[in-house]
Amino acid sequence: QLQVVESGGGLVQPGGSVRLSCVASGFTLDSHVVAWFRQAPGKDRVGIQCITRQHHARYYTDHVRERFTISKDGAKNTVYLLINNLKPEDTAVYYCAAMAGSDCPTEYGEWKYWGQGTQVTVSS
Repeated sequence: QLQVVESGGGLVQPGGSVRLSCVASGFTLDSHVVAWFRQAPGKDRVGIQCITRQHHARYYTDHVRERFTISKDGAKNTVYLLINNLKPEDTAVYYCAAMAGSDCPTEYGEWKYWGQGTQVTVSS
């Protein structure tokens, strides 16, 4: 079964950090680009960052540049999203998505594989 599965979310205090994981199964990330998105309560889903098979990263949202970092472990077929200095406004469901290709598309590209999401709640 071709899929991506997110994990790593939970309840985090403001100022804390969290590392989300996106594991691909049924296909290799060596031939795909992967991106992270998030959807806050009552808001549309928005793109955060994308990474290519060559580990080139592209931000979709400029204001998270200082706190969000995407990375990839090819051996584990996994993409990570590290979020530092969490703020209450980071509370959202975080999704990863993948599509075949070598370059990150716009966030509105035709992402083929979507995970079910992992909830991150930032609260004291």
